[in-house]
Amino acid sequence: MTATWSAPGRVNLIGEHVDYNDGLVLPFALAFVTTTRVSAREDGVVHASSAGRAGTAVFGVDTQPGDVDGWAAYVAGVVWALVSTTVTEPPTRKSQAPAISGGMDIEITSDLPVGAGLSSSAALECAVAAAVGDEFDLRLDRGELAAAARKAENEYVGAPTGVMDQLASMLCEPGHAMLLDCRSLEATHIPFEPAGADLRLLVIDTRAEHALIGSEYADRRATCEAAAAELGLAALRDATLQQVRSLTDSTQLRRAQHVVTEIQRVRDVAGLLVAGCPQDIGPFLSASHESLRDDYEVSSEELDVAVESALAAGALGARLTGGGFAGCVIALVRVARLVPVVDRVEAAFTLHGWRPPHVWVVAPSRGAFRRDEAGATS
Repeated sequence: MTATWSAPGRVNLIGEHVDYNDGLVLPFALAFVTTTRVSAREDGVVHASSAGRAGTAVFGVDTQPGDVDGWAAYVAGVVWALVSTTVTEPPTRKSQAPAISGGMDIEITSDLPVGAGLSSSAALECAVAAAVGDEFDLRLDRGELAAAARKAENEYVGAPTGVMDQLASMLCEPGHAMLLDCRSLEATHIPFEPAGADLRLLVIDTRAEHALIGSEYADRRATCEAAAAELGLAALRDATLQQVRSLTDSTQLRRAQHVVTEIQRVRDVAGLLVAGCPQDIGPFLSASHESLRDDYEVSSEELDVAVESALAAGALGARLTGGGFAGCVIALVRVARLVPVVDRVEAAFTLHGWRPPHVWVVAPSRGAFRRDEAGATS
């Protein structure tokens, strides 16, 4: 038997760097996917290969954190998480924990840009988790698979990411953004179809170097946790602006101010989408970028130039999306301004002597899905 699953990358419409602060986020899935084909073996060994990467990673199903590095660590981490995680089973299930017997061959392909801030790592983890779960009949629901994928990234790979990316990859629906409460994990699917309002959402990949695993991301998370502790709160989700402005550490104050105002922007944008007014969300996107640039300090020259150029050419709003420091910008534009916006951004990059950006028009797509041997999906 063989199981093949695809899982998408994601764009976060708004709600950046608030998932690990128990905040609200509003991602949607992309049409770009990572596809994983898993076939069981009987020797307890995993052979993982990825199209476009030389060689095959080989490790045991009993792998532990630190055994595997590089891209294969994300794959090994998922196997480890599925083997090691105890799942609370409803009575209809046969066992109290997932059971993987034997080894497996894992073949990976992807059309998702890596290092662009579109959650290529979460897509890989979720595609592996879903395919392994299917092949070994682990009977895990999408939320449990997402939890295993997140555990892999946090504890095996060592990246202190929040919960959003894996849940978005597993749960998003076409034509909708997903309002996710990162404390309760309650997800609400809100209609978001830009084309229906004569709008387009651009993703502009600056193609600048991007590496999520590093001190900058971890430092910001630690600063937020310290600010919450200083205020006597479980998380900055619970803070008010008045409380934040009482912080005496200027860095904590700026980081916390971004979190509190960004969570409110998510509420505002979600409300506008529910009201059927996607054309009115632009100013909130731009305000988010300003906050990420000035208070959270995760922007870059390339990201700022892309945002400023898009706005100068008539975009309704623009912001960096993803962890920041490099990666992508999103811009909401009316159809009539699509070409001028793209031209203006490309011209600005040429003027700075940078590589041309990659630009895509995107729309909300579906979360992880199964493929049969003929390539059909379900």
